[in-house]
Amino acid sequence: MEVNPAIQQVERFPGQVHSTPGGGIVVSTINEVINWARSNSLWPLVFGTSCCAIEMMSTAGAKYDWSRFGFEVARATPRQADVIIIAGTIVNKMAPVLKRLYDQMADPKYVIAMGACATSGGPFFYNTYSVVKGADHVIPVDVYIAGCPPRPEALIHALITLQEKIRSGATREQIKIEKPEVNKS
Repeated sequence: MEVNPAIQQVERFPGQVHSTPGGGIVVSTINEVINWARSNSLWPLVFGTSCCAIEMMSTAGAKYDWSRFGFEVARATPRQADVIIIAGTIVNKMAPVLKRLYDQMADPKYVIAMGACATSGGPFFYNTYSVVKGADHVIPVDVYIAGCPPRPEALIHALITLQEKIRSGATREQIKIEKPEVNKS
């Protein structure tokens, strides 16, 4: 039986298929298969507090449509989410809420800090005492997105970067995370 080239998937299956005498199959490197499946079915929990949330909402809209990349189901509950997208300023009163949401997420869980406020406190950090200097002071962050506010394309790029990290099977401790530089002028 031949496989029609038009039906073949764009992404190559990461495991190896071995034929058996009874006609069944054996799949090897199960960790790669699990990471592949996990990376293509991320359910985001949105945590939008400022103007970055508008850009995050447009990413889920029809023009950019993040569901094409495996982020179809945006969850309103942390118990069903895999990745939390922090979009906006985190003030000291919201930091415990963010920590509680992160703690309620099931493992493995991932974090994306979107925009200057979520990565470093943004322009509000210098003139006030109530703004947290970045989400990484509250919870560990996997991917940072620079910009004020970043474009929807930047969020899609960050989501794809997170998928690649998950597919590689690297843990958070194995990945050296570079935080973007902040211009203090």
